Amino acid sequence: MFLDRDGTLTEPRHYPSHPDELVLQPDIGLPLRALQHAGFALVVVTNQSGLARGLLDTAALDAMHHRLRALLARHGVRLDGIYACPHHPDGTVPRYRRLCSCRKPAPGMLHQAAHDLDLDLSASWMVGDSSCDINAGHRAGTCTALVGSQPLPDVTPGVHRATTSDTLYEVVRCFLAGR
Repeated sequence: MFLDRDGTLTEPRHYPSHPDELVLQPDIGLPLRALQHAGFALVVVTNQSGLARGLLDTAALDAMHHRLRALLARHGVRLDGIYACPHHPDGTVPRYRRLCSCRKPAPGMLHQAAHDLDLDLSASWMVGDSSCDINAGHRAGTCTALVGSQPLPDVTPGVHRATTSDTLYEVVRCFLAGR
């Protein structure tokens, strides 16, 4: 299960740059534990253009992800991986200012995680709160779930299932009930 970070696992914040700014979505522990107990890998894939924009550095991002792991551990949840894209074509930090294959909606982070963790993309789900997340999942060949109130975005037609729900809890409940 590929999971977006901001707005999906954590409450939405505009360019969070400090660990204290990461606050888990309410009632997130139970559905994530259920997925973990069902044998699913839990992998965060997150665009972090704040690096390219100079709003944070890699040490701050590492500290934020350490906090995310600690917050989830309090709920008995362990992440199998965290993949972050630091790039943005309009960034102010030269080494991160570029087009890349990892920034969602491109599927690069999902492909890399699948390779590193030996995951089957066709048996995986991408869960997020934006069209970038859903399109990255479709491009990688996963099923997708949109969390939040926006309508499902237009995506390339195909055989991949897509669903939408207000919360991650509801997405996971429906997912596990339908397995």
